[in-house]
Order: sequence, then structure tokens, then C-alpha cells
Amino acid sequence: MAWQLDSDRPIYAQLVERIQMQIVSGYYEPGGRLPSVRELAATAAVNPNTMQKAFAELERSGLIVTQRTNGRTVTEDTELIGSIRQQLAQAHMEEFFSKMKELGYTQPQIMEQMQQWLQK
Repeated sequence: MAWQLDSDRPIYAQLVERIQMQIVSGYYEPGGRLPSVRELAATAAVNPNTMQKAFAELERSGLIVTQRTNGRTVTEDTELIGSIRQQLAQAHMEEFFSKMKELGYTQPQIMEQMQQWLQK
């Protein structure tokens, strides 16, 4: 099944975000082997060159490592993975609170909404 990608943003950036999310959530474990560019491109229904660009960006960030004989693997640096996980969480929280404020909610009202949601 093809990945849901948004036409409003660069595809490679969305691929980077998706793979980052899979790494920080544990879908791909530290030190674990990643599928090949062609395999992931087929899964995501994107051009292999676009997936290669996403992999290059992930490698620059240190999340993935290319090993000559073993293909690409997830970094074993769990501190880096945790740091990127925290950065992603922070970005999601900032977006959430920004949207809630646009809806006219105050901070106490946002907290109340969160409490109600968590109790479900």
C-alpha cells in the first residue's frame, strides 16, 4: 500500500519525516537493517531517486549509516534517536498549541481539553 503523501510539500521531505518517525518509534530498531532504496520506493510508490535523496538526508542527520557490505542500517546511537524523537515531539506540540490558540482556546481551556481527551 502506497504511503499517503501531501502534494503541498516536497516528497523527499515527507519521506524523511516518515522514516524518521519509523526509526524513533522503534519500527526500525537501532542497528537494524533498512530495506533497500528500491524496496522502500516501491512501498511508498515514489521514484527511487526521490527515496535516495531522502536516504541521503537521513544519513547527513546521522540517523542512518551506510555500510558497504550490509547496506543501510539505523544508527546505534540511542541518544541521537532520543534527541530527534524529542525534537519531533516538540514540533508536534508547538503545532497543536498554535492550532488550539487559533481556535480561540486559552491555556487553561487547552489543558482542560487535554485532560478530557486523556480520560477517554
